[in-house]
Amino acid sequence: MSEIKNTEKENIFAGVKAAYKAVDDKQGEDIMVLDISSISPLADYFIIASAGNSNLLKAMAEAVDEALHPLGITTRHVEGTQSARWILMDFGCIIVHLFHKEEREFYRLEKLWGDARHLMIEELE
Repeated sequence: MSEIKNTEKENIFAGVKAAYKAVDDKQGEDIMVLDISSISPLADYFIIASAGNSNLLKAMAEAVDEALHPLGITTRHVEGTQSARWILMDFGCIIVHLFHKEEREFYRLEKLWGDARHLMIEELE
């Protein structure tokens, strides 16, 4: 049983790494990965990134979806693609927040979730 759990955790972390790379490849800015598993039942990880325009945000969202799909990680819910000011992608254990710069400064999710562990870039490469 614990072997299955470890495999699931490894797959989730592989998804986090793939999502991080997809956002980074599409010129995502100020990318943060927060491990919220010990402080919230919502998910295990938040990935937060921003971009200067709506086209980049949409491209990042598409890239994340394409990167996670081969791992068997599919979206449960997506919001914000029409306005592309804040795109929220819920993959279950991974939630991706893609912000236009102004919205990110306004909502400041990383401050709201300040108790979460911030993953270092080295952990994601």
